[in-house]
Amino acid sequence: MKVNMHEAKSRLSELGQHVHAGERVIIARAGEPWLELVPYRSVQAERRPGAFKDRIRIAEDFDAPLPEFERLFMGEGA
Repeated sequence: MKVNMHEAKSRLSELGQHVHAGERVIIARAGEPWLELVPYRSVQAERRPGAFKDRIRIAEDFDAPLPEFERLFMGEGA
């Protein structure tokens, strides 16, 4: 559904019902698409620092160079 800005102002409640029912509603300005109404979706719970403490392990050699890549970057052939 596409409506102009003025019409959207006077029909907002009705348009909201259409959006909530799954319909796509575009609001146009001077005949060109300008806005799209979308249904509200709740955001995820706030992240808590330390939530994964003692649940993730990083290997001692995590950032050690990989021999095959080091050889290629040093120009010793493919």
